[in-house]
Amino acid sequence: MNTTEKKTIAKMIHLYCKDKHGTSHALCSSCAELNNYAQRKLTKCIFGEDKPTCQNCKVHCYSSEMRERIKEIMKYSGPRMLLHNPILATKHLIKGLRSPKKAYPRKHDSYSSKDNNLK
Repeated sequence: MNTTEKKTIAKMIHLYCKDKHGTSHALCSSCAELNNYAQRKLTKCIFGEDKPTCQNCKVHCYSSEMRERIKEIMKYSGPRMLLHNPILATKHLIKGLRSPKKAYPRKHDSYSSKDNNLK
C-alpha cells in the first residue's frame, strides 16, 4: 500500500514545514492539509505497490494547485532528505532511476464496465 512512498512524502513535508514555517513537531494547517491530500492520493493510487515516482508517472492525480505545492516541497526537501533520512532518500532515488515498468492500473472499483470496454 505504498508505505515507503507515504513515509517519504510525509518526511519531506515535515522537513519543509519545519524549515519554512518554523514548526517543530506538528505541521502548520497548510502543510497538514497537503500531507493528508498526498496520503489519500497514495492510498487510492491505481498502480498500488508498482507505483512509479511521480516524475515518471503517466497519471498525474494531483490537482494543479496541489501539484505546484508538492513540487516546491520536493525541490526543497529532496536534496536535504539525504542528510535527514538517507535510507528513504536513497530508496526514492533508486526507484526514480529505474526505468518505469509498463505498469497498467490494477482493477479499481471506480471503473465502470463501460470504461473497461473502451479500447
